[in-house]
Amino acid sequence: MKYSIVIPVYNRPEELDELLESLCKQSERAVVVRDAVEVIIVEDGSSVTCEDICSRYADSLDIHYYVKENGGPGPARNYGVERATGDYVLILDSDVVLPAGYLSAIDAELSSRPCDAFGGPDAAHPDFTPVQKAINYAMTSFFTTGGIRGGKKEGAMDRFFPRSFNMGIRRSVYDTLGGFAQMRFGEDVDFSYRIVESAHSSRLFPAAWVWHKRRANFRQFFKQVHNSGIARINLMKRHPGTLKIVHLLPSVFTIGVALCFLGVMLGVVGLVCASSPMPWLVVLLVSLFPLVVFSLVIAADSTARNKSLHVGLLSVAASFIQLTGYGSGFLRSWWQRCVLGRGEFEAFKKNFYK
Repeated sequence: MKYSIVIPVYNRPEELDELLESLCKQSERAVVVRDAVEVIIVEDGSSVTCEDICSRYADSLDIHYYVKENGGPGPARNYGVERATGDYVLILDSDVVLPAGYLSAIDAELSSRPCDAFGGPDAAHPDFTPVQKAINYAMTSFFTTGGIRGGKKEGAMDRFFPRSFNMGIRRSVYDTLGGFAQMRFGEDVDFSYRIVESAHSSRLFPAAWVWHKRRANFRQFFKQVHNSGIARINLMKRHPGTLKIVHLLPSVFTIGVALCFLGVMLGVVGLVCASSPMPWLVVLLVSLFPLVVFSLVIAADSTARNKSLHVGLLSVAASFIQLTGYGSGFLRSWWQRCVLGRGEFEAFKKNFYK
């Protein structure tokens, strides 16, 4: 056995169906034979299970289905890895779909230049909804914080660290580091930090990319990025020195947007109520200018990338949500952890530990 694919699932049977189907369509079937790949599904306390779907693929894949009480994605991955037999563990989220060459790309990279841990980028599938494409743009664009997450090539704004939606690691290294920590959010970044801090090799496999659905609507997306912002301060507490200038940018953006909106409101009130409207017109225009410029840049870039004006316009909303959601979560966490001195669990048990 060479690869063990571990997939935690929580109430997402339809998504898992697509992922398993894509595993069956890998371009090199020799890679997906029973002595080369096993698939471990961990049902993390779901109320809507995927047991029937897993049974459907029993003849095509070496699939193992386990059920445990809900404990979050990190403990679910650890549970699966404890039962894995591969030399390398591939961690995937249930909301990804694999292109035909995914496993062969990993095989080629490890054969030519072995490493202890690795990860790949993500993309939007042509069949994704316009909202999903807009969210994908917001999470990968240079104009938002795509560079913070490592981008699609080495040498991005910040160092590349594997993320759990598409991560691989040597089993022996996983065991040495103890797997994912008992964090409800940010656990994959914490694990990546520990990989690098322990002097194990980690690099990007550009050709081992996946289609990543992320969230289906803007409300879910805001909650996700808000929690990511909260997790950044928690990660800083666990790993001093890891907070970078780029991690502050969404908070600066959030404060700037708040000031711009305040200026817009003051300008409108001044135009309506003041005897001399000209100064308030200037306040209004100055406040609107950065918001309009940012929106036009995002709309133009996303429209060109996605070849859709509809997606381009939705990307404006997604980008504001991505930056202000992350920024507000960061500021909230800074206040709770750094100013009030509250602990990680106590400060955010309503967000992470339900």
